[in-house]
Amino acid sequence: MKISVFGSGYVGLVTAAGLADMGHRVLCIDIDPTRIESLRQGKIPFFEPGLGDLLHRNLRGGRIAFASGLDGVHSSSDAYFIAVGTPPMSDGRADTSAVFAVTDTIARESRRSALVAVKSTVPVGTCDAVQQRLDRDCPHPMSVVMNPEFLKEGAALEDWFHPDRVVIGVDHEDAERQMREMYRPLQLSRERVIVMSRRSAELTKYAANAMLATRISFMNELARLCDTIGADVGSVRVGIGSDRRIGSSFLYAGPGYGGSCFPKDVSALVHLGRDQKVVLSVCEATQTANELQRRYVLEKLLALFPEGMSGKTVAVWGLAFKPETDDVRDAPAGFVVRELLQRGAIVRAHDPEAAESFARAYAPGNPAVSYHDREYDCLDGADVLLLMTEWRHFRNPDFDDIRARMRGDAIVDARNIWGVFKLGQRGWRYVAIGMR
Repeated sequence: MKISVFGSGYVGLVTAAGLADMGHRVLCIDIDPTRIESLRQGKIPFFEPGLGDLLHRNLRGGRIAFASGLDGVHSSSDAYFIAVGTPPMSDGRADTSAVFAVTDTIARESRRSALVAVKSTVPVGTCDAVQQRLDRDCPHPMSVVMNPEFLKEGAALEDWFHPDRVVIGVDHEDAERQMREMYRPLQLSRERVIVMSRRSAELTKYAANAMLATRISFMNELARLCDTIGADVGSVRVGIGSDRRIGSSFLYAGPGYGGSCFPKDVSALVHLGRDQKVVLSVCEATQTANELQRRYVLEKLLALFPEGMSGKTVAVWGLAFKPETDDVRDAPAGFVVRELLQRGAIVRAHDPEAAESFARAYAPGNPAVSYHDREYDCLDGADVLLLMTEWRHFRNPDFDDIRARMRGDAIVDARNIWGVFKLGQRGWRYVAIGMR
């Protein structure tokens, strides 16, 4: 099939490269000319394992191209994917202006009837509005489909080529047939396509992220309770996760969730409920618990220094909101570092991928923060080591080297990965989240 993908961000680029690798002819469109030129040279604007190799292979094969607008060939595409951002507005609602801007482009420049598949995460009813806009402004009949993405940052290619499900929200059988044909290469081992209405598909995306965020916040609340009553959240996790009705995924306590999806999607779902006069109290509590959790991590660190943080040096391992990504949007480390800097602390940080993006987002030009390519180098003279992101190379550190480099004896393990080392018995002031 001949496919055009609008948006070269995380979702758009993975979608475009994935479709190209499935044999389709893909044009990926973005309004940023600098980004387009970089992509034409095979340069990925963010870190995602394996994506660079996938892009290079399909560039060489001529299956993918990049442009700032539709060309003469792809103005007659079989399908147009809308994969632009829907960032939160000041009130927490999703900003869908980019989705409708692309809709207007398709209405104006397309030359034949086609599918319009919305990949962007959008409030319920957006696809209906897109359909109405196309019906009004486009001279060719267009079929709007909701096709939400379920990509995990750091494992996007695995999720693309081996998805748990492919959700398709359609309003007639012909659109379903075309979408099934598009995704046929993913159907060889088993049925993965789930068909529903467009509104149901829109809500499914929000509901999935809200459910996962709720599990995280629930475990973080339990961790705070464990710290108070002397229980161990790791044991509780094993005890409840072994129940097949619950399962073990997303039951790890930590500093709270972040990234580009969970915070904005939970917020958008809360506002959708309010707009419809339905109070989503569980989702609202999830937001509150997440805000409390990152502050809880900060309070644990501050409690180690009752004299205050002014002049104290904090070594921070991990800045991205999760491993295997350079995404620092709403990262828990961002909140903690900003609070430490406001209290006069000196921060020495290491992250294998996210240092540059973190510096731009949270501490531009601040001389109190330094970034180090080697994790041990940021420990020199530190009063405390704070672990915020559980990159693999942090899992089995040399604590003797850490002790020799640091000035202090405190470790705050916000990811609970060092409990097995019994650091408290080895002379460290070791603080974890809800663990004994």
